[in-house]
Amino acid sequence: MKLIIDKKIFEKFPSLKVGVVIAKNINNKGEDKEIFHLLEEVEELIKDDFTPEDIAKHKLISPWRSAYLAFGAKPKKHHNSVEALMRQILEGKLPRINKLVDLYNYLSLKHLVPMGADDLDEVIGNIRLTFALGSETFIPIGKGSRSNPEKGEIIYRDDLEVLCRRWNWRECYKTRITEDTKNAILYVEGLSPVTETELKSILEELADLVKSFLGGETKVEILNKNKTEIEL
Repeated sequence: MKLIIDKKIFEKFPSLKVGVVIAKNINNKGEDKEIFHLLEEVEELIKDDFTPEDIAKHKLISPWRSAYLAFGAKPKKHHNSVEALMRQILEGKLPRINKLVDLYNYLSLKHLVPMGADDLDEVIGNIRLTFALGSETFIPIGKGSRSNPEKGEIIYRDDLEVLCRRWNWRECYKTRITEDTKNAILYVEGLSPVTETELKSILEELADLVKSFLGGETKVEILNKNKTEIEL
């Protein structure tokens, strides 16, 4: 199984760096009060530092809004994953999901970079970050019906269906992270001004947290315009 990023993505977004943590044999069952505490701390920081009007102007959020515009999405309607989390906090309703999701949500908010994940045992074939043809199938997490992405939209997909629409906007039902997840791939995405050194530091922090709270083994990789695929 591979993660492959279409080279045309890098032609359009040359500063893009996609970091991954591959986590194997983890235990995602149960709750952890320390993870809840970490989330509560970062939520208070977001509430203190931002208003809804501030978010779009932040130096780490505005590049994603520009990227969304570049592939035809409306950033006022479709928020990248970290912006969506920030707005949920300011509206007072960030849910707790499970240990792994809560951990990467915490780090996403701490560093203001988009993060997401897929259950590797539910992936069919390879994972690709690519431009949609428009005929692919997508079934979202939670309530929602089967749909198709827009042609030219950036998506994560496997050999069967879409795993995440509009780059990092909405994840699918099939590969969602649950308490039963044992093997996962976590994505940390950086556009300029995020540097590769900064991204590597975030990935190492994420890998350490996963090992501390969920056990298992982790591996860190970074894909960029010079390294467009990896073995998972």
